[in-house]
This record gives sequence, structure tokens and C-alpha cells, in this order.
Amino acid sequence: MTIYKAPLDDQRYTLFDVLGAEAVLTKLQGGEGHTRDLLDAVLEEAGRLSEAVLAPVNASGDEEGCRFDKATHAVTTPKGFKEAFKAFAEGGWTGLTQAEHFGGQALPNVMGTATTEIFQSGNLAWSLYPLLSEGACHAMEVHGTEAQQTTYLKPIVEGRWTGTMCLTEPQAGSDLGLLKTRAEPGENGSYKITGTKIFISAGEHDLAENIIHLVLARLPDAPAGSRGISMFIVPKFKVKADGSLGERNAVAAGAIEHKMGLRGSATCVMNFDAAEGYLIGAPHKGLAAMFTMMNAARLGVGVQGLALSERALQNSLNYARERLQGRSLSGPKFPQKPADNLMVQPDVRRMLLTQRAIVEASRALLLYTALQTDVEARGADEATRKQASDLVAFLIPIAKGVVTELAQECTKEALQVYGGHGYIAENGVEQFVRDARIITLYEGTTGIQAADLLGRKILQLQGAGFKLFLQEIQAFCQQHAQDAALAGLIGPLARYAKEWAELTTTLAQRVQANPEELGAAAMDYLYYSGYIALAYMSARGVAALANSSQQEAFKQAKRDTAAFYFARLLPRSLTHKAAIEAGVDTIPAIA
Repeated sequence: MTIYKAPLDDQRYTLFDVLGAEAVLTKLQGGEGHTRDLLDAVLEEAGRLSEAVLAPVNASGDEEGCRFDKATHAVTTPKGFKEAFKAFAEGGWTGLTQAEHFGGQALPNVMGTATTEIFQSGNLAWSLYPLLSEGACHAMEVHGTEAQQTTYLKPIVEGRWTGTMCLTEPQAGSDLGLLKTRAEPGENGSYKITGTKIFISAGEHDLAENIIHLVLARLPDAPAGSRGISMFIVPKFKVKADGSLGERNAVAAGAIEHKMGLRGSATCVMNFDAAEGYLIGAPHKGLAAMFTMMNAARLGVGVQGLALSERALQNSLNYARERLQGRSLSGPKFPQKPADNLMVQPDVRRMLLTQRAIVEASRALLLYTALQTDVEARGADEATRKQASDLVAFLIPIAKGVVTELAQECTKEALQVYGGHGYIAENGVEQFVRDARIITLYEGTTGIQAADLLGRKILQLQGAGFKLFLQEIQAFCQQHAQDAALAGLIGPLARYAKEWAELTTTLAQRVQANPEELGAAAMDYLYYSGYIALAYMSARGVAALANSSQQEAFKQAKRDTAAFYFARLLPRSLTHKAAIEAGVDTIPAIA
């Protein structure tokens, strides 16, 4: 059985001391009431719910999994999941960041990100059910009509219904241009949706009374390729004019996938057989609506990586402190005991510090990005909102791609600390390794994030967000150039930032000369960028200690962790730089 304690101290430190969230949020339009006292209280309640309700059914949910009834096409979630969702909805969490006129609490996105980390650490498989609803709500808020929002969005915000994103098809994974699902005009402005979607998280379950599917499909006059995609609202149960549920729609789960991880989350094959649906947004503009969901979802998946890494760190750290095995290489440190604990071994400390350094820097990066989404939405002027938008666009592929990849390392190192005991299911840590494998694929593989970062955010958009982020790092380095507390961090960070700018310019020139260089360099460029971005966040974590009221032990741990990151993790970027410079010629054709 694994443990979980919401990391409220570190979340608060990151939010308020490092990022200055209270000052930022209270200056935004409609943010006057978003004070630290309010946000602190929200974090406390989220921690209680996760620790008392979600975490206890994490392991049992994985062991039991979801059950599919072939006769009725119904999906039953693991024991305790339905009760957990009821408690979640009754607590108002389903509408935490939604607008008040939809029935939500209108809290800032950064608080949604912070609480989502807590819920996902407690039970990642369960958390996918409300997470998909958030994406569906966001798409309907931006692209839906007032009538659609009233009919379909409000019940999701209330926690009575849930939502999904139905994008992927068997023959069309990430290539949406190959999509075949059809939308034929029906009666009274409706459409008949026919096709099969796969890998649909929360496509069918027993947690809510209705499920609202947002489905990509083609109209009869649709142009070929991705430009011919439209988006439709397809409810599991049709909705009557008064908002009550009508007859069952012609959409049903055909199967659920048997997965290596996240077994408590129902991943469904969904069959649409002339199901009644309604166009959301403009015809043939479904891709824009999809990316509205996708960007928010990608940040949410990055948080999944952080959440699993945090849970893995807590358990491996606890195990290393309690496990007595062997003696220190320099002589017994606990001579009164039959053996020393694992913490006396440098390699065990290396594994734990690797996890801690990744967790703390990732948390800062994700919360920083989420805070920028609040500025993007409610900044005081257009220029401020545009800058935040550019920053978010640049950081999303890093926040999703790098953080989820590093979660593979964190969960693996946690299992390694346990040794053979980590391989045993009853101890729980192997579940984190299995659960973490899927998140590098969710909402676009790491390769897709890499291509997005280099191909779109750097080349196509001319590095608008990159330039802003680089300027921020350079200004930070200048501000703290004489700060003795950061003496070992500022010099390296400034050098890496300068190198990042130079490498990016050189790489852009090479890609213009040979487009194949983009594919050859993208993955290494993503990692390279990620390690430097995390270094900046790590250094900010140390800089903020000067004005923090935290205990000295907390402060020293921050200093030690940052020093470890700069000494042992940041140099990994040099390997990625060398790979980028090696060029496409070092990747020959395979017979």
C-alpha cells in the first residue's frame, strides 16, 4: 500500500513566493477576490478530498479495473469510483474554474492546475473522468451557442453529466486528415453521425447520468484532408426541450481496452450509428475547436506527469528512510541498528534527488504556464494578453512533452529504490510505472510535441513566445548577477540561455536549407529546451527564498536540490545539443 500526502507547502511556496500568484491574479479583470487566503483554503480542501477519498481507491481501482457488459454495452467503474465522483461534484470541483453564469466558481486556471495535481496524485485513473469534461466544457464555452451552453455545458459544470473528446479513429491516429466519420443532415438542424472512434477515455461509465461526446466528423460537402473536419455534440441520451433526458441515442461502447496501466479509467471503442448530433462552431472548422480542447488538455497531461512523479517520490523517499539494508561505504551511520537505512547510499540519494529536482522544477513550470493562461484570458490590456498567449503557446509542448517523459524516469527510479520489492504489486510502486507509460502518448506523442515546438512555435511563429521567455531568463540573470545565494546558478543559466538563442538561430537556418533537419532535430531540441526551462524554474525557486518565511530546513533542501539539478541534470542538454548539431545525415535510411 502506498502513501500520499498533498504537497501543500511546496505548492504554496511555488505559487505565492516563487511566482507571485496573488499579486498577478488580483490585478486581473475579475480577480480582486482571488487572494491568498481563498486560494489556500481551496488547496486545503483539495488535499483532504484526495487523501481521504481518492487515494484509498487508487490501488484497488487498478486491481479491479473497469468491466464491460457486451450485452448492454455498459461500463462499470471500480468500487469506490462512483462515490468519489459524487463527493467531487458535491464539493463544487466540477465547476471550479468555470464561469459563474454556467454555475461555476470562476477561480483562476492556475488553481485548477494546482488542485488537479492533487487529485491526479491521489488517483490518476479516476481523475481522467472529470479531466475530459474540462476539455469539453472549454470547447463549448468558446465555440458553442448560448443554447448549446445552457443545454450541455451547465449540467457538466453541475457534475450531473460528463464530457469526452472523440477524435481518434482506427485508420487515423494523429493524422486527422484520414478521418472517415460522417455527418449527414437530419431533422430540425441535427445531423446523423456515423463512424467508429477508438481510445476514448471516459467514453462510457456509470459515474454520471449522461455523457456528452464532442465528435469530429465530415459533412457531405467537406473538402479533403484536415480542412474538411467539423465538430458535433453527440449526447449519450438525447435531451428534451426542458433539459430532461430523453431516449438513448445511437451511440454505444463497442469494447473497452485492456491496458497496462490506468485500468480504472475506461478507454472505449465508441460506435456511432446515425447518432443524433449538433454542429458546434462553423462547418469545416472543427480543427480549431479541437485545438481549443487540445491545448488545455496538453497542459493537463503535463500535470499528470508531475502528479505521478510526486507520488513516486513520496513513497520511494519514505521507503529509503525506513528500509534497513547494508552499511555506509564510509562506516556504519546507525551502529545501534542491525543495518543502515538506504539513505546512506550515494546512489540512492542520487535517485531521490533526481526525482525531487524534476518534481519541484516541473511544478514551477506547469504553474507558471497555467498562470499565463489566466493573464491571457483576463489581462488588463491587449498587449499583455498577447504576450501571455505567446508564452503559453511556446511552453505547452515543453510542459507536456518533457514533463511526461521525465515522469518515466521518476517512476522508474522510485521502483529502483525499492529494489525487488518495487516489482511486487502489493507494494504499489509498480503501478506508477505502468500508469506513467501512457501519458507520453495522450494528446499527441512526444514526437508530435517536439514537431510542434520546433516546426510551429519556433519556425512558423518565428519564435514569438521563445523570445519572450528568453528575455525573461536574461533579465532574471542580470537581476541576480551579484546575488551570492545564486552564485553557482546564475552564471551557468546565463551561458545556457545565450547558447539556446544561438543554437535556435543556427537550427532554423539549417531547416530552411533542408526540411528533413526539422524531423532529425525536433526531439533533441524539445529535451534541450526543457532542461534549460526547468533550470530557470529551479533557480527562481532559490531566488525566492530570500523573502520567504519558510523554515531553514525547507530552504536548505531547495538550495541542495537546485545545486543537484545544475550539476547533474542540466548538463544532459549538452548531449542533446551534440545530437542536434550532428544533423540528419547521421540518421540513414533503414533497409
